[in-house]
Amino acid sequence: MHSWSSPVVRSVPGDGVPLKLFDTAGSEVREVAPGPVAGMYVCGITPYDTTHLGHAATYLTFDLVYRQLLDAGHEVHYVQNTTDVDDPLFERADRDGVDWRELGDRETDLFREDMEALRVLPPRDYVAATETIDEVVEMVGELLDRGHAYRIDPDVDGYSDVYYRHRATADFGYESGYDDDEMAVAFAERGGDPDRSGKEHPLDALLWRVERPGEPSWPSPWGAGRPGWHIECSAIARNRLGMEFDIQGGGSDLAFPHHEFSAAHAEAAAGRRPFARFYVHAAMIGLDGVKMSKSLGNLVRVQALREQGVDPALIRLGLFAGHYRVDRSWSDDLLERARARYDLWCRAIARGVGADAAAAIAELRERLADDLDTPGALAVIDAWASATLDGDDSDPSAGAGIATALDALMGIPTLAV
Repeated sequence: MHSWSSPVVRSVPGDGVPLKLFDTAGSEVREVAPGPVAGMYVCGITPYDTTHLGHAATYLTFDLVYRQLLDAGHEVHYVQNTTDVDDPLFERADRDGVDWRELGDRETDLFREDMEALRVLPPRDYVAATETIDEVVEMVGELLDRGHAYRIDPDVDGYSDVYYRHRATADFGYESGYDDDEMAVAFAERGGDPDRSGKEHPLDALLWRVERPGEPSWPSPWGAGRPGWHIECSAIARNRLGMEFDIQGGGSDLAFPHHEFSAAHAEAAAGRRPFARFYVHAAMIGLDGVKMSKSLGNLVRVQALREQGVDPALIRLGLFAGHYRVDRSWSDDLLERARARYDLWCRAIARGVGADAAAAIAELRERLADDLDTPGALAVIDAWASATLDGDDSDPSAGAGIATALDALMGIPTLAV
């Protein structure tokens, strides 16, 4: 599946700074320290609705990760999936009276448009679940062969689905840090099926769903069917990045069960851990202090903001005003503050001369490399812009330097770029 067009990433004068990130599994901030090529997998959308600001915040977070790794001298092998076969997609297609494939293709195209407008660096491998059925079948077979999976007796309900034994790895739960009670609640709320008859344990996760009437299916040794959710990402990431790649990323709601099971599947199949060296999660976005969700109908969509004439740079600035690991809220006031900040920066950059750009860029790099401290990064440029507009003209090429750094390190173009 094709990705979207990439913006040009300019080289920033000076030296990049090694990136440090908070690892959910270790509950600590530490240096990523990849090799020459950093491997990053970020879970993609289920394409049944247009991109909202929660999606945008997640993909902008990992866009910043990508940019800091590039600035520190690494290549980045970025992989992202799209779950183009799943219950929410079928339900929406049925509601709207369209074919599920048509709906998935349409929403994926809109997602690409939004990512391109937001200047998000595209993945090298943008992979649809439906393109990787053979890979999933192979991994399910490995888990069955190792005794880490089982088939439900078809006498239970007529369907002999395949499930993963959640305790197949001794340290299940290490990625999220959830205890048994927290796992039970999250599993039920986030796509699990704890009450399914015939399972050995309520937390065992679906690997292969045998065909039901009206559902798409693909052949397998266990009967025609389709993949479970977690095994999809496990197979896609392992087969493109290998075990122990650098960063597994997504929204904080994916820490459990999705990332926990994705890691466990790969680790059980390989007989070793870890799946990834870092598990990195972006927090949730609300609207005017209320959690943003489809059920509440209070989603703010990127496409809608763009149609209202909102510059995508302002969306980036608004979301960067809060730290990526802190739940935060979108509001009209936040957008206006982003607009005022952008105007301040553009006026300062347009002067050409200004305060010392090298010092500001070095501090900007430090802030972004320190677990993506975007509020601190914005404050650095605010201070530079204020000093410049107050008449500091000590650096004759300050404007161009700051514009290049903002564009390359934060994806924010200004009038000088």
